[in-house]
Order: sequence, then C-alpha cells, then structure tokens
Amino acid sequence: MSVDTPSSAPSDKTPGRRRWGLWLSLAVLGLLLMLVLGFALALGLALERRPLVPPGGEVSVDDVARAMAMARAHDPRRQAPGQVSAAVLSTRDLEVLLNHGARRLVAARVQVQTAHGQARVLASVQPQGLPGGWWLNMELGFAETAALPVLERLRVGDLPLPTALAPWLLRQVAQRYALADELAVAADVVRRVHLRPGQVQVVYAWQADTSQRLLAGLLPLDDQLRLRAYWERLAWLAERQPRGRWDVSLATLVGPVFALARERTDSGHEAAAENRAALLALTVFANGRSLATLVPAARDWPRPRPLRTMLAGRDDFPRHLLISAMLAIEGSTPLAKAIGLYKEVADSRGGSGFSFNDLAANRAGHRLGELSQAAPRKLQDRLAAGVDEAALLPPMDGLPEFLPEAEFRQRFGGIGAPAYEAMAAEIERRVAALSVLR
Repeated sequence: MSVDTPSSAPSDKTPGRRRWGLWLSLAVLGLLLMLVLGFALALGLALERRPLVPPGGEVSVDDVARAMAMARAHDPRRQAPGQVSAAVLSTRDLEVLLNHGARRLVAARVQVQTAHGQARVLASVQPQGLPGGWWLNMELGFAETAALPVLERLRVGDLPLPTALAPWLLRQVAQRYALADELAVAADVVRRVHLRPGQVQVVYAWQADTSQRLLAGLLPLDDQLRLRAYWERLAWLAERQPRGRWDVSLATLVGPVFALARERTDSGHEAAAENRAALLALTVFANGRSLATLVPAARDWPRPRPLRTMLAGRDDFPRHLLISAMLAIEGSTPLAKAIGLYKEVADSRGGSGFSFNDLAANRAGHRLGELSQAAPRKLQDRLAAGVDEAALLPPMDGLPEFLPEAEFRQRFGGIGAPAYEAMAAEIERRVAALSVLR
C-alpha cells in the first residue's frame, strides 16, 4: 500500500496563483507605461520651440553706473544695524541683475513686468543636451502682501503647476548652486516688497552680521583655505624682494604663484578652482587691499610686505588686467563685459579720461580669466614656466589715452561707433597675438 507524499500531490492553487501573478505583472507594466506616457506628455507641454523671453538689449555703461550707485547707497557697512531703509529698483535694473545671475548658472533669459501689487516674471531656459533648439519657458505670477510677495501662478510652457511646488523647487536650486546662505540672508534682511508699475521697492534692515554672512557666502571655507595658500606664497615672495625697493613686476609674481597652482593641481585639487584662488590673491595684492576686508579670518594670516605691482612701468595696468580676469571668471555675461567699459567712460566724464590702453589691459585680463577656467592646466603650465611682461600685456603703442569725453566722442564717436569699433578690433588682434593667452 503506497501513500502519496505532500510534495507529489498536485496543487489546485497553482493556476490561481499564476493568474494573479499575470495580472500583477500586467498592472505593474501598465502603471509604468502610464508614468512614461505622463512624463512624455508633461515634457511635451513644458518644452517649446521658441523662447518666451526675447533677447535683451546690451547692458550699457549707464546700467552699470546705476548698479554701482545703488551698491554704494545701500552698502551694509554704511548703515546702522536694524535701520530700516528702502531701495527702489526699476524693472530694467532687476532684469540686468537677474539675467547676470541666471547666465552664471544656466543659459537663461529673464523678463520682469510689474503693476500695482502684481509682478510677472518670465524666464526662458535652453536645456543642455536636447537637440532641435527646444526651450523651457516659465511664468511666475506674484502678488504683494504685508510682507513678502506670494506666488500665485506657476507655469512651465503649457503645463500649469501647483504653487505649492515652489518652495521645494527653490530648495533644489539653492542646493544645486550653493545659494542657501544667500537666501537665508535675504530672508532675514528683507521686510517688505512693494510692487508698482515699472519698479519694485524693497524695504530692508541690515543686521549686525550681514556683511560677514555675505562674505562667507562669497567664499566658502574650502575656498578660503585655498586662497590662504596663495596669500602665503605672495607674502613669501614679497619678503624676498630687495629691501629699499617698493616696486615689483606682476610677471615676477605670476610664475611662482602659478607654479604653486600646478603643484596643488598635481596633488589632486581642481585646476580651475586653484586658478581662481591664485588670481584673486594677486588681484587683492595688486590693489593694495587688506584681504581681511574680503575674508575676516585673514586677519590672522601672514601679511605680505606692501609693494607696488607694475606692468610696463605703470601700476594701473596690473589692476585692470587682474580685475578683468576676475570678472571673466565670475561670469562672461553682458554685465561683466559692460563693467570693463564703465571705468573708462567714467574717467572720460571727469576722471583721467578714456584710455584705449586701459581697455587693452582689460581685454587681456578678460582672456586670462577665460583661459583660467576653460584650459586651466594648460594655463598653469604656461605661467609656471615663467613669463615676461610682454606675454601678459599687449603692445600699447598708438592706443590713445586720457581722452576727455568731448574729445573721445569727436574722434571716435562714442561706444559702438565705427571708429571706436575699429580701435576695439585692433585691441582684440593684439590680445589674440599674446602667446600665453592663446
């Protein structure tokens, strides 16, 4: 007599289990298909063939002059902590600043429209890596309140989004581009925003630690430690200059400073970040400034012996070159380029006069800053090998200088006129011929 074991007995539950497994697989597949189709539909609604925001006009010298005047008027170092003040910005001012900031992060255009108690911000972003010239167009609608404006409308292309997404999106952007500290300062300082036709009034009160917090946001701790290495190298170099001599060629400093940049890159540091710190240290040194005004912790760092930094026998050329290099590093935007012209036009209106040789130093510096990021290791190798002044600065012969505004306009027609553009083209040719900056 045989007895069937349990394992040999056919199960009447097996077909049912198979059916449930099949239905579950189909359900999961259907859900995934719906998610893919939903994502494709959302992407199709969000992406558009044309930008919502048209190309903006060139940033003018007058735009820069207004920005400079506003920065001076609302400098936190000139106001008592807690003092309530107000800054009035036109929509043009806002667009210049927002476009400058946006283009440092992504390829974007921004437009601002304001009315009584209302504001509309339009942005067009061209996503990288998508073929066919697609654009991501965004629209944000704000309404004035007793404090900060609230977001009432959020739209991406033809796709409306819930405004509750805005805080999450803001946090993602802040995290992606390390803007959390700046946003926290703004939240603590700004009391109210009034929206009026063509302008925005920002009511604010600087706090006792606002300057320090802003500086800390500009230079995170890693950047401060990197900067210290180059500041100490400059202090070492300054001590080795002959006693009784107060001038030093910028070319004498550049080689050893970028030799350090190459050494640090070889040890695993990022080349572009090293170049930025090296140029920043040189810029502060050449301007005769205390680094503690930028990095409070630098009060405890070694202090270089004060020396006048020279190029072609002048102390203004290194400043033009290095400041322009830093502007290029911080962002090759229309605003950064316009700042390069601002000082020359301001000089022609009452200063030393418009100087094309200063403009040549600016353009050489701009190229230096661009190369420091685009080809960082190549530039390190070239500069670390040692350079002379002719490698950093284009020939200045035949470039007019010290032109009062009336003479500048009479001879060259002003910024953008054919005679001015011909001189600017000649300057570009000379800069392009510099072997170190190719």
